Order: sequence, then C-alpha cells, then structure tokens
Amino acid sequence: MTITSILATAWTRTQPVLADASALAIRITIGQTFVLTGLGKLRNLGQTTEFFAGLGIPAPGLHAVGIGTLEMVGGGMLIIGLGVRPFAALLLATMAVAIATADRGSFIAALALDPDKGLTDVVPWMFGILLLALLAHGGGRVALDRVVGWWWQRRGSQLARN
Repeated sequence: MTITSILATAWTRTQPVLADASALAIRITIGQTFVLTGLGKLRNLGQTTEFFAGLGIPAPGLHAVGIGTLEMVGGGMLIIGLGVRPFAALLLATMAVAIATADRGSFIAALALDPDKGLTDVVPWMFGILLLALLAHGGGRVALDRVVGWWWQRRGSQLARN
C-alpha cells in the first residue's frame, strides 16, 4: 500500500464522522442560542414589540410572539435534530430580515470594507451561514430526523407487504 492509498482510505472513513460531528456541533450551538434568544423575546415581550415597531416591522406584537416562539421551538428542534431543514430555512429567513432591518448598518459597513467592522461581526450573517450549512447538508446521522426517516421507510415497507 502506498501512503496515498492509506490517506485516501483514512479520509473516506473519517469524512462521514467529521460531517456528522460538525452537523451536531452546529445544531447544538446555534440551537441553544436560538432557544435563549427566543425565550428572551418572549419574556420581554413589551420591549421586543417596541424594538420591532422601531424597525418598522408591521404588526410588531404579533411578530414578536411569532419570532420568539419560532426561535425557541426551532432552536430546540435543531438541538434534537428533528425537522432540521425546515427549521433551518425558517430561521434563515428571520436572519435575512434581521440583516435587512436591525443589522443593516453593520452589514453595509462590513461590505464596504470598514476597518472596524467585518462580516464576522454581523451576528445574523454568521448564524445564517451555519443555518445554510444545515439546510444544505441536513442534521447528520446523530439526529432524530434519521430515526424518523428509518421508521417511515420501515412502515412503508410493511404497508406495501400487506
């Protein structure tokens, strides 16, 4: 065996583990953050509503409850790995709105190559990248989505036999 073939074999065996580990780490990290921010919005509903109103978001009270609930529930679902892609898409949409409203100035400064502000300073941008990765690649093998998929597939096989 050559060193190249050994490295290729090692990579082939290691890559799925790395993919699953990174998906799990992303899910836990960003999921916890969304649970906490969602709880914060819901616990401080009056302030959240005022903040949303100041940004010009229509029906700020309704959106404060809706976004707070989405962040709390969606974050929890990311942690356990259930509905990862749909929740990643919904949360990604909220990050796009945050960039277009609350973080617009920071985002524009980062794009203008402001020496005091970079894209990594724009929190919704960073969260959006992580959510985009989950949307593209899913939650990995250490997720309830996998268990539900296995169960659904098995149930379908049993129904087909009957």
